[in-house]
Amino acid sequence: MSQVLFDYTRQDASGGSCTAHAWAKVPEPLSPSERTQWKERAAALLKQHGAVLVAHYYVDGDLQDLALETGGIVADSLEMARFGRDHAAKTLVVAGVRFMGESAKILSPDKRVLMPDLDATCSLDLGCPPDQFAAFCDAHPDRTVVVYANTSAAVKARADWMVTSSCALQIVNHLKERGEKILWAPDRHLGRYIQEQTGADMLAWHGECIVHDEFKGLELDLLRKDHPDAKVLVHPESPASVVAQADVVGSTTQILNAVLKSDAKTFIIATDNGLMHRMRQLAPGKTLLEAPTAGRSATCKSCAHCPWMAMNGLRGVVHALETGDGEIHVEEGIRAKAQGCIERMLDFTAKNAAALAQPAFVKNIGPA
Repeated sequence: MSQVLFDYTRQDASGGSCTAHAWAKVPEPLSPSERTQWKERAAALLKQHGAVLVAHYYVDGDLQDLALETGGIVADSLEMARFGRDHAAKTLVVAGVRFMGESAKILSPDKRVLMPDLDATCSLDLGCPPDQFAAFCDAHPDRTVVVYANTSAAVKARADWMVTSSCALQIVNHLKERGEKILWAPDRHLGRYIQEQTGADMLAWHGECIVHDEFKGLELDLLRKDHPDAKVLVHPESPASVVAQADVVGSTTQILNAVLKSDAKTFIIATDNGLMHRMRQLAPGKTLLEAPTAGRSATCKSCAHCPWMAMNGLRGVVHALETGDGEIHVEEGIRAKAQGCIERMLDFTAKNAAALAQPAFVKNIGPA
């Protein structure tokens, strides 16, 4: 069956999906001495509070470094969820966007979960309001509800499964083999890619990530002509014209691993440029190029970097630990319902770890 899209009523530029407010809250850059001072202060507070820092690959490099230096983790949303659940710390500081903090609280209700800025959200989350999504589910009761991690706790509470980009393809294929029809939300590009790869019967919400949606197929083709030896690594939240040119389609971690394990020297990366910090640390001898967001149709709301991820900073970590501001709360009724779909994903991935280690689509890029 061809994929069908459910198109929600979009907000205009003045609505909740506007990025201007997020960019306005991005912390001012720190001088080298200030950076050292704030990192030392944050590290001391993490130790004092028995807290651990769980950071996404897309946040500021200082936060990524701080997490690794203090026994935390830098990871994609799947590993963040696992790590926070399994770590002994009673306080989790989640540097990312709000749905990540909510997922941590859903899995660890007895832990305190703090975020550097509670206003840090996600265009996919904003574009899938719980009440509209509930009506969508009610209209299709025969379908298994599969939601992307980039959704609110209330949306997860209506779902049978949560998935991340690391495991979405495998889980949907598993459901298809069981004869189940899928109601998918919210990313239309990822949903289209999964439907094409699996042939599953999917009814999909019509949302997108403002970062990945801005990559341009035409300009990517021109960049590839300038760098004919470059391998193209693409996140599946990207448009079809970009995915079609990929040597690797995979999650954030799978893209990182492709750079590390391939014998290629030059890569064009189509995902949030926050990943470049860790990638350059781990692959210093390789040339990393950002996939283009420019071109005739460009709006550059993000310029390949999430404005809400950019709101996270060292000062926010310090403020959260010193004051308790930025604490995540999830109403217990919603939390209990949402927990089931996340635990179902974690159980599946634990049993199928080997299948999830590699990207879903790889052309010949050398040893892997």
